Amino acid sequence: MSYILLKVSCNEEAADLLMAELAELGFDSFIETDSGFEASVEKDEFNEDAVDEVFGFYSSLGSLSYQSEEVEKQNWNKLWESNYDMVFVNDDCLIRAEFHEPPKPYKYELLITPKMSFGTGHHATTKLMLLNQMETDHAGKKVFEAGSGTGVLSIMAVKLGAQQVDACEVEDWSVENTLENATLNGVTVNCQLGTAADFTHLGQYDIVLANINRNVILEEIPVYNDMLLSEGTLILSGFHGEDIPLIVNKATSLRLQFIKSKVQENWVSLVFKKG
Repeated sequence: MSYILLKVSCNEEAADLLMAELAELGFDSFIETDSGFEASVEKDEFNEDAVDEVFGFYSSLGSLSYQSEEVEKQNWNKLWESNYDMVFVNDDCLIRAEFHEPPKPYKYELLITPKMSFGTGHHATTKLMLLNQMETDHAGKKVFEAGSGTGVLSIMAVKLGAQQVDACEVEDWSVENTLENATLNGVTVNCQLGTAADFTHLGQYDIVLANINRNVILEEIPVYNDMLLSEGTLILSGFHGEDIPLIVNKATSLRLQFIKSKVQENWVSLVFKKG
């Protein structure tokens, strides 16, 4: 049996929507890449007209394109593994899959098996979030992550010493992926379906993490602020350098203090402190 491999080029905002739509068309394996993602489906289930319709519907979200190629079933795992590289975040942190052999011991080694979820570490925003996390004291802290994806940031929070980590996702498969990856790493993350606003009843947190996109973050910053304890830390990413004034202005209007930023390939992560 053969598979059709779709190599998609898109922005992060469009990726989540496209993956959800492609899943409805029978695609069942997704891998994040630097330019977007790759997806596979059995050749007999591939409907190019339906795929074109999906891409046409979301064309307003930016430049979207794809290339397709046929691969044999027996080569699929080998192809998947060859395309899924380890991510060297810095000298202390490595993200890898189970089949990778790390070149040396790392202080923080994160095992991630992606499904249809972003957060493998290949995207700049995940790296930036992890770098800011490593500069933030998590020891004994309560942490909440909005939009956990693969769960990599929540897992890192536990490895950094967090006492309790809660998370949410708006897609069933991402909740499942977060929980599976937490088990793979031998840590406990409480991830449930919903948005951050659905979990304010859980109390307040020392740290809130959100790597989503500009529009969602601008809408949810008041919720994140309410979820933070006094002196709590908010770490954000999922937007570009030109979005910094919008995010900072919204956060400071809520009396969140801007602390620092990290930038990579024009992607940004910002850190705020609640007074």
